[in-house]
Amino acid sequence: MSIIIDRLAVIGVGLIGGSFACALREAGAVGTIIGIDSDPENLKKALELGIIDRIACCTAEGVESADVVFISIPVCSIPALVREIVPFLKPGCIVTDGGSVKAVIVRECEEVMPPRNFFVGGHPIAGTEHSGAAAAFPSLYRGKRCILTPTAGSDINATQIIIRLWQATGADVCTMEPEHHDRIFAEISHLPHIVAYALVHAVGTADVEGENVLSYSAGGFRDFTRIASSDPVMWRDIALMNRGALLKSIDGFSASLAELRKRIVDSDAEGMNSFFTRAKEFRDGIL
Repeated sequence: MSIIIDRLAVIGVGLIGGSFACALREAGAVGTIIGIDSDPENLKKALELGIIDRIACCTAEGVESADVVFISIPVCSIPALVREIVPFLKPGCIVTDGGSVKAVIVRECEEVMPPRNFFVGGHPIAGTEHSGAAAAFPSLYRGKRCILTPTAGSDINATQIIIRLWQATGADVCTMEPEHHDRIFAEISHLPHIVAYALVHAVGTADVEGENVLSYSAGGFRDFTRIASSDPVMWRDIALMNRGALLKSIDGFSASLAELRKRIVDSDAEGMNSFFTRAKEFRDGIL
């Protein structure tokens, strides 16, 4: 593959940002990759692993010559960071992100973008429960979906460049409106994480005659709650930024759980079987 951009700056060289850099390097799609991160040790590890070519001494120096700036930090911090870097972007530079909330980020970032710079919101649907540069690997996005959220005011050429970069990682790229994105991911991503955290918290604090209930957990519980090992700060910020859509999702889940609870209270075997069967059909449909 020929080079798509000469210089990429990655702010937040962890699982998402680091894997983006790794994949583009492996594909030969970028020239120089500059790493920017609040954790010096993490940046040092990224340099040792060959994820980045050099460490920026400060954010301004790291973005000033970049063709594309990719931001992968907690979602609540993204708009403020974009406001911080805007004065240092060269004309034509494109800023994009990997956050899983889009409406607020896209709106606030587009508002501060100068006429000759562009913002394209993005969300790769991939990840693990691990974090940091050491967790990054080039095949993370291969065969996975990446959603971009351009608006009516987005620059078509800038959007096409970001599409090409994500395609170079092996991702399947699609686009949708930011608000539509947030409603969907409140249901299929944000709610499951909230439920996993709540379940582990409930079981971990359960008082069963002084027993440590979690010590008896086996494969099913561990598989179901794996995502509760994700970064708490990241999920705190996601819950705050997508609050409205997430609360609706929680209400829907609570109603479903209440329905199942009533069937258990009523010893409604047929109703429980119907409930479980329908859920199983939904789950099997994913596969």
